[in-house]
Amino acid sequence: MLRNRICLMAVLLVAGLHAASAQTTPPAAPAATTEAKPGKIKLTMQKLKDMKAKWAANKPKLKACRADVKSKGLAGDDRWFYIEECMNKT
Repeated sequence: MLRNRICLMAVLLVAGLHAASAQTTPPAAPAATTEAKPGKIKLTMQKLKDMKAKWAANKPKLKACRADVKSKGLAGDDRWFYIEECMNKT
């Protein structure tokens, strides 16, 4: 019987602490919104497909850009952003 009361008190204490913490408001967000760096934004599959389709028209330049990426050891989104910059250069 004593164990039941102790367990009940513990549950009520935890529930009370949880309810008290849930009522606190989070700190206000900064007023000015800042945009994320392009390197931090994940590419969507559709955007990536569009970029590849555009680049396919100039295969020699794409091959040279891919060689640069491989020599620099870029991976992930950094690789695609570098290829995009390289293909847009004149």
